[in-house]
Amino acid sequence: MSGGSEIIGGLEWPVAQLKEVLCSYWPQAQLDIVACCGSTSSVLMDTVRAGNPAPTLLVAAAQTAGRGRMGKEWHAQPGMSLTFSVALPLAPADWSGLSLAMGVALAQALEPAYGSGCSGALAQPRRIGLKWPNDLWLIDPLAPGRKLGGILLETVGAGRRRWLVLGIGLNVGLPTAATPAGLLVACLREWEPQRSVPEVLLCVLPHVLQALAEFEQGGFALFESRFTELDILRDRPVIVERQGLLTSALALGVTAQGALRILGTQGVEVIQSGLVSVRPDAARVMAEAEGAT
Repeated sequence: MSGGSEIIGGLEWPVAQLKEVLCSYWPQAQLDIVACCGSTSSVLMDTVRAGNPAPTLLVAAAQTAGRGRMGKEWHAQPGMSLTFSVALPLAPADWSGLSLAMGVALAQALEPAYGSGCSGALAQPRRIGLKWPNDLWLIDPLAPGRKLGGILLETVGAGRRRWLVLGIGLNVGLPTAATPAGLLVACLREWEPQRSVPEVLLCVLPHVLQALAEFEQGGFALFESRFTELDILRDRPVIVERQGLLTSALALGVTAQGALRILGTQGVEVIQSGLVSVRPDAARVMAEAEGAT
């Protein structure tokens, strides 16, 4: 232990700095870092439902039952994955597009050169893109990309003012555990080999908290243009899965409320996140890329 840091789960966490960042937004907030738990979001959801919660940041060096959207698992291993959840009261005028706003915040934190509308201005191509509605992907030049991280949003309460539990998972190193069939994964160490999990948390936390404060005041409108720059589906062929049925379409970007617009056989359709899965049509993307060379 040194300089306000603590060894938890075999990792050295900058506890004092994390508390300073957290309390700059929520003075009475709690910071909990544990070696292992089932799911940070599940723990905080249980705490909120039990009543009298406090704004809390819960970090786990390892998770045994991490959750993603639509019941999917998120594998989290010590030293390889950053997994944390934030619970806090939030009262935006409209909750629509919050997961997209959080994706923008994370992408801006991890690749700050592209955080203020300067996409394409630098010699280095942009590495990180966002896949509607809640994934960060590492962009591959001739392929749809590989999953770098994910976002899970859950709320407790009714009306505008509810408690939000925001869960975030990022691959810092490549996981060695099995991944779902067909899912290609990426990690931050592919271009920053020395990056540690605690360092990544300290990097992204201020951006996440600031984005939550901005979203509460101005909603998705404050993030819409930045999301459009990072949208890896826009103007590309996609596969839409609903209740096990797969259909092909063309993604047209998102609406002002963060819903996805697609062009399919029935014309233009607007899709809310719900129980719908959308992914790039890898075969068509590759075919188009080969045809262009």
